[in-house]
Amino acid sequence: MNRDDLVSHTRQLIDEGERLMAAPAMGSLQLWLQLSDDLLRSAWGNMDRFHMAWLSVGRPRSVIRGRPLTAQEEAAYVREVVTAKNAVLLGSLDSAQRGLPFVGETGGVGPGGGSAAAAREAGEAAPGSAGRAERPSLSAVSNDLAEARRLAEAHRDLHPGPRAPRPEKMQR
Repeated sequence: MNRDDLVSHTRQLIDEGERLMAAPAMGSLQLWLQLSDDLLRSAWGNMDRFHMAWLSVGRPRSVIRGRPLTAQEEAAYVREVVTAKNAVLLGSLDSAQRGLPFVGETGGVGPGGGSAAAAREAGEAAPGSAGRAERPSLSAVSNDLAEARRLAEAHRDLHPGPRAPRPEKMQR
């Protein structure tokens, strides 16, 4: 997936979410949630249970057990879930537009599209990138971090003196 595709698909899902707010339907919500989950997973990776619980996406605030939801309760539930998920999609859109590297990225801006590609071809800085170099890929950052940790470990052997204690929860 390239950045233009991510931005385009995210905008489509946000628009669909706004339509769901106007005409709430449980079946449409379930399909929309599946599509948005798939897009976010392919772009940013899987979310663990902690993130899902923190976002409270797809969980009604007041659980009703033992009876079906009334039409009014169902509409309120759909609107509540859409509001939460649209906030997540807006965050994803903002991150993609600011140029943050994402897991599913397959080469940045798609062929012939995007203002960053046009700026590169013209030899200019991309919009919003004044004074900063191109961002490295996620794998390059991971490799650099692994190398820095390896060098730090080698340096530690050269200087066996006392070190400040590290809290247990910060140990790897």
